Amino acid sequence: MDFALSDEHRMVQQMVKGFAQKEVYPIIKEQDRKQEMAPLILPRMAELGILGICIPVRYGGQGMDYLSLGLVCEELEAVDSTLRVVMSVHMGLNSLALLQWGSEEQKEEFLIPQAKGERIGCFGLTEPGAGSDVAAIVSTAKRNDDGYIINGEKMWISLATKADHALVVARTNPEAADPHEGLSAFMVELDRPGVTRGDIHGKLGVRAGSTGWLAFQDVAVPRENRLGEEGEGFKIAMSCLDNGRYTVAAGATGLIRASLEASVKYAQERQAFGREIGKFQLVQQKIAHMVKSYEAARLLYLRAGWMKNQGLRNTRETSLAKWFATDASFEAASEAIQIHGAYGYSDEYDVERYLRNAKGGIIYEGTSEIHQLMQAGYALDYRGDAQLRCELPAFDRDSWQKEH
Repeated sequence: MDFALSDEHRMVQQMVKGFAQKEVYPIIKEQDRKQEMAPLILPRMAELGILGICIPVRYGGQGMDYLSLGLVCEELEAVDSTLRVVMSVHMGLNSLALLQWGSEEQKEEFLIPQAKGERIGCFGLTEPGAGSDVAAIVSTAKRNDDGYIINGEKMWISLATKADHALVVARTNPEAADPHEGLSAFMVELDRPGVTRGDIHGKLGVRAGSTGWLAFQDVAVPRENRLGEEGEGFKIAMSCLDNGRYTVAAGATGLIRASLEASVKYAQERQAFGREIGKFQLVQQKIAHMVKSYEAARLLYLRAGWMKNQGLRNTRETSLAKWFATDASFEAASEAIQIHGAYGYSDEYDVERYLRNAKGGIIYEGTSEIHQLMQAGYALDYRGDAQLRCELPAFDRDSWQKEH
């Protein structure tokens, strides 16, 4: 297991860091105050190829590996979580699902334009009454002669009002003995008649991003838009979350780093009792804990990315990386505020935004409580392999070199 970064990895890392630091950082504070996504973000991410970073070249992407995806997410969230959320939703929860489960026709219709950034994808799983309990989904997809009629509502959907396509999970068999087996997945164009959507305002964090809702009233979807087989919706959704959680883990690692760098800078500038506050042991202790958290979180997501590159199942490892990194990012941001004192409590400094954003990571893509249960289940051998999911195709470096 070699975590050494290649020249290609470093090139991507520097390119994304330059974009985030030079183009987004100067405006992110004002966008956060206005609770609006900066118009430049999606077009520029598309132009730079970020939106298709690890989609094969033949499907319109850059053909990089999954470590590259993690590095991209780390650099994006080091500036603001809203940038990484785009990758989690468009790439992790939608495009990679198409790569894994889609037919060639679906990849042609949906994946290629998404990888090129010509179309934006989102993920419709959560409902007003169904979050961690996926089996509680009540949205329906009833079969007819032409395909399916979808009715229902999805809530807390990132990019809801920005996306062109949504991967929607709905109930096709209400009579299934196991409610998990009654779900199916669909690619739904959001300009279809009967689709309405809107933004959610007043969020604690991720305010410079797009979060909203989707409503479906008698929305006709052709049979060709169903992803996988009928009844495979739960398996598909869980595989989507494996990919999304990987991006969240990598992004939260970037947030830890941002909190650390801000704290070091402030501790070297701020004077108290006649010397830099960085000279005080309790401040040093807080910074040391951030260093520890950053290094551990980075190793955890790199391991998950390496496993993805090998085509190995990584549900346990990705869950652990997500749980650790998001909890650690919240702690790091909180301690960064403590180091900044009263200034950290205002939006004059970035650390208060880091704390608000970090709280979201503890909730979405599986709450910390869900991940604790998952890890205990693996340790106690309570989580069987009855629902093994197909893994993403392993990264083929020889093919990548030929394509480039």
